[in-house]
Amino acid sequence: MTTVRSAPAGAAAVPSKPGEAIPKRRKASAGQRVRGILRLIALVAIALVFISPLVFMLVTSFKTRADATSVPPSWIPEEWTLQAYQTILGSASTPVFTWFVNSVTAAVANSVLVVITASLAAYPLARMQFRGKNLVFGAIIATLLVPPVILVIPNYLIVSELGWLNSLVAVIVPTAAGAFGVFLMRQFFLSIPVELEEAARLDGANRFRTFVSVILPLAKPALATLGLLALLTNWNDFLWPVYVLFSPEVQTLPAGLSTLQSANAVRYDLLMAGAVIASAPVVLLFVALQRFIVEGVSQSGIKG
Repeated sequence: MTTVRSAPAGAAAVPSKPGEAIPKRRKASAGQRVRGILRLIALVAIALVFISPLVFMLVTSFKTRADATSVPPSWIPEEWTLQAYQTILGSASTPVFTWFVNSVTAAVANSVLVVITASLAAYPLARMQFRGKNLVFGAIIATLLVPPVILVIPNYLIVSELGWLNSLVAVIVPTAAGAFGVFLMRQFFLSIPVELEEAARLDGANRFRTFVSVILPLAKPALATLGLLALLTNWNDFLWPVYVLFSPEVQTLPAGLSTLQSANAVRYDLLMAGAVIASAPVVLLFVALQRFIVEGVSQSGIKG
């Protein structure tokens, strides 16, 4: 008599022995189909809630001034126009392209520094044994409880003494080291098998060579996650650049667009065009790297 091995619902069944009959895939019940449809509807509704403001922002940027301030507001412009983009990109008082370049420079440089400092600080806390290691790690994590706004005045005084005011260095260096990056990288390093490092040391690699040649290549998901989060944080930062950047030619996009808003309080078409220019690069970057973010965050919580 031929025996048939049962398989989980929804999984492809295979025979356990040659010549064994392959069972048919179990069909989903009516209740499971209904739950699946309801789950899909809920996910679509949640997605629409988050996407609709972005769509309205994009559509408004292509409206005329009168259409953008019409009451009630409309989703579809009566006349599609590039007037808002031509105004903010062609005006000498709003050098949006310069602000964009400054934001890219500051965000990329800051994310590189964050990745370097966090990985160098996290590796000893994950792998080396020294007196007071847990105390040091606890002190680093405790800084997460400090509101960032409290550090504005001390950081301003330090930047002023170093002569970095009104330069991009002032928005790159002060946030180059942070507790979150150290925590994220430490947790990821703990998930890497120690045997890989022991094999590298048996081959004659020292601690630094092992870190560079073995650990960092395996930590690419966490490095990409941390770098992207640091880039987004620096890109969206508004308060700190307003304090330390004064000249229009060195301002970043958030600080520069704030002057656009104060000068054109009712020009919603201009404001939305500036918002599109500021948000489009980071949205595209997030979509392109979201796989690394999910992988890096999930693997960083494997071991404590």
